[in-house]
Amino acid sequence: MNAPRGPTAAPRRGVAFSPKSLGLGGDMQIEARISKEWRRRMIFMGIMIWGSALWFASDGYLVWPAEAERYQTLVELTADQVPEGTKLTEKTPEVKRIWEAYAREHDLKTKVPKNRTAGDLAGQRGIAGFLTLIGLVFTTWFVLQHRRSVTVEGDVITGASGEKVGLDDIVEVDRRKWVDKGIAYGIYDANGKRRRLCLDDHKFIGCEAIILEAERRIKARTAATSPTDSAVADTPPDSSQT
Repeated sequence: MNAPRGPTAAPRRGVAFSPKSLGLGGDMQIEARISKEWRRRMIFMGIMIWGSALWFASDGYLVWPAEAERYQTLVELTADQVPEGTKLTEKTPEVKRIWEAYAREHDLKTKVPKNRTAGDLAGQRGIAGFLTLIGLVFTTWFVLQHRRSVTVEGDVITGASGEKVGLDDIVEVDRRKWVDKGIAYGIYDANGKRRRLCLDDHKFIGCEAIILEAERRIKARTAATSPTDSAVADTPPDSSQT
């Protein structure tokens, strides 16, 4: 889980922005790049995927085939030593005794080998192949993400997907996912439809500065229009019109 965030926290360190982006006037210059926190999280996920793929590949191509060979040796050793139909497992004392004696003599694992069938090997190899495919897709996606960023040039925000939205076009900031996930949405109108611009400060560190600036402008516009609205509401009706 991401670290909890306050609703009006100051922009964090490690963000490329100019002093003008703090609301002191002038053109804003912000570049929100991939954060170290997000990168570490994705690297951990990648290790989990590739580690699992290697685990299944090791079983399917190395460990289990070798165990299958030992099992065939066990079958030959016990052919005349145990009754026909006896299960060749650790739970059968005579089978265990025969195998341990042979294993110590030939420097093999003393654990009674299991019967690894061709279907078992194919299953492990299939899972390894599937996880390898996922790993390749994930790694490619991860590398490509580093080409993306959220930027502000003057009064125009360029989102991670290339969409462009004016700072003054944002009419509302949705912070419902901010505390838990570090994500806020800038709400704006485009072609008569209400749309959302994702500002993910967990992934693109620096988005918080954009969010704060958008909220500052919304408050400024609200304050600028409020006195006029109040004056209109307080004006008594013209008695001459009644």
